[in-house]
Amino acid sequence: QVQVVESGGGLVQAGGSLRLSCAASVSIFSINAMGWYRQFPGKQRELVAEIISGASTNYADSVKGRFTISRDGAKNTVYLQMNSLKPEDTAIYYCAAVTDRRYWGQGTQVTVSS
Repeated sequence: QVQVVESGGGLVQAGGSLRLSCAASVSIFSINAMGWYRQFPGKQRELVAEIISGASTNYADSVKGRFTISRDGAKNTVYLQMNSLKPEDTAIYYCAAVTDRRYWGQGTQVTVSS
């Protein structure tokens, strides 16, 4: 069983930055992958960025060059640095840890005003 807790969402103007944090209850090196997803109203969750054991990363095309996923093993935490935010980035952002299954956090709201 893995628990993940997100933090760092909020309201920001277009062009601004936010950093999301996802703290895991176990060593992140024991987790196959950790990812950030987002969900727009009425839509399914979509992958934003993920970091896989071995530190390879994947990004959605819509965030490449603007968002960066990273990890701190000492803190069992994964971060999502979001720069050059756009109003269309407004969504609930979820962290997920993938081991035998995907464990979700409670989500954090990110709102980008124009």
